[in-house]
Parts: sequence; structure tokens; C-alpha cells
Amino acid sequence: MVLTPTGLRFRRRTLPCTVGAGGIRSEKRERDGATPHGVHRITGMFYRPDRMPPPAPWARPIGPRDLWCDAPEHPAYNRLVRAPFDASAERLRRADRLYDLVLTTDWNWPDAEPYRGSAIFLHRWRGPVRPTEGCVALAPADLRWLAVRVRVGTRLVVR
Repeated sequence: MVLTPTGLRFRRRTLPCTVGAGGIRSEKRERDGATPHGVHRITGMFYRPDRMPPPAPWARPIGPRDLWCDAPEHPAYNRLVRAPFDASAERLRRADRLYDLVLTTDWNWPDAEPYRGSAIFLHRWRGPVRPTEGCVALAPADLRWLAVRVRVGTRLVVR
């Protein structure tokens, strides 16, 4: 997969997408709204089992207590955690549909450096011109198309 100014290119298709409001940056920091530049890998897939069937055999269901730690100084920074949790974390099971299907990346993972950025995912967009907080977001049908074709280790090149 290659992220270009025209979209996310994969298997001869270019999928429209949005990136972080802070643009694409080499020096990513927590809460800067930027999408990190570089070569990343897909590390996992989560989905809402109450809203869709698993898109791939290796996809993991999102449970009601699943969170992603975004507290830079916590030992679980940039990792899946479960509620109740004593530090800042983003809920994966959301009321909206943004995280119905999520592909995780190896940005600042598995050995996270504090404040380097967390939760850089591929997920559903809010719309074609609405930026993310640093993730790559796609239309629901395009995200689903991508999810059934990627594997753990698939490269994501962000230029």
C-alpha cells in the first residue's frame, strides 16, 4: 500500500482517503494531529461483531471493554488495554461507526517511545474532506475491500 496525494494505492486501485489534520510529518508527536511519514506494517485487525462479520480469519472482535492507551508515560502506551483502566485511553467500541473496522499499524509499536504518537490506524472516514487525528481513513466499502486483502505485515508506505 502506498499513500499518495491522490489516495491509498493497493493492488492497482487507488482508494480515496483522508489523513491527519496536521498533514504528513516525519516528526510525529502525540496529539499533533499528524499522520507519520515512513514505511509502516499492518499489525492487526479489529472489527465490531455486532455490526459485521469478520473481514478476515485473523480479525479480532472488539469487546465492550477494549481501549487503546494514549497516555505517553504509562507502561501500556500505544497498546490494547481493557476497562477499567487508570490512565488516558481511547475507546475502541464507539457509538459512531468510525472503529467498526480498524487495521492497526506498527507506528511506535511494540516498544513505544513516550510522546512519539499512538493509535495510528486505518479506519472508516467521517467524509472525503474531513481529516483524522493522525490515522488514515477510507470510505466504508473501500476499507472493507482493503481489509479482506491485507495480511499481517502488509506494508503501508506514507509519503
